[in-house]
Amino acid sequence: MTTTTTSNAPQIGDSWKEALLEEFHQPYFAALKQFLVQEKHEHTVYPPGPLIFSAFNQTSFDQVKVVILGQDPYHGPNQANGLCFSVSDGIKHPPSLVNIFKEMQKDLNVPYPKTGDLSGWAKQGVLLLNTTLTVRAHSPASHQGQGWEIFTDAVIRTLSERREGIVFILWGRHAQAKRALIDMTKHHILEAAHPSPYSANGFFGCRHFSKTNFFLMQRNEMPINWLALGL
Repeated sequence: MTTTTTSNAPQIGDSWKEALLEEFHQPYFAALKQFLVQEKHEHTVYPPGPLIFSAFNQTSFDQVKVVILGQDPYHGPNQANGLCFSVSDGIKHPPSLVNIFKEMQKDLNVPYPKTGDLSGWAKQGVLLLNTTLTVRAHSPASHQGQGWEIFTDAVIRTLSERREGIVFILWGRHAQAKRALIDMTKHHILEAAHPSPYSANGFFGCRHFSKTNFFLMQRNEMPINWLALGL
């Protein structure tokens, strides 16, 4: 999935190819590729092939300042675009994204965004990483346990080992289970309930947007302009 040059094939940026080189040669990754070939032959898979590695292609390894962890891509038509919690411009905001924006409104005293496209965050150094990068249409969690989690665990571990001062935002128990992969002596971790309507009462009031910028400014880094959305 990283070497082919056909226009519809998933490709990952050079900085990540280098950082994760060993992963692409592991048996689990070969098995994952075979699984995806078979899935695409029999089912619709989201996101489309060229968007599978969007989180990596829009935020290079050395650029990462913040990591937001999601779980599965959206499984409805035209929703998943390769960035966790994000939808392309013009697509109705899913409930979790609505709650994320509501918290941002209160935390930063800003208007509710019109677009759900979070690529503007990605371009500022926010890695919007789902722990499973693909899903079968209308079938949540259908691609869990096929190898993606091994790969994305390696992403988190490599960032923790090779970088410093990253803010890891962990919403919900699934994301918080990745805490063990992060060196807390080198990085900041922010935790809250998942923004899903089922748990949002524990999410609202977390103020993770302002807290993230506080940590970044402590390191003399440019804070994230959370209102800068879209391409």
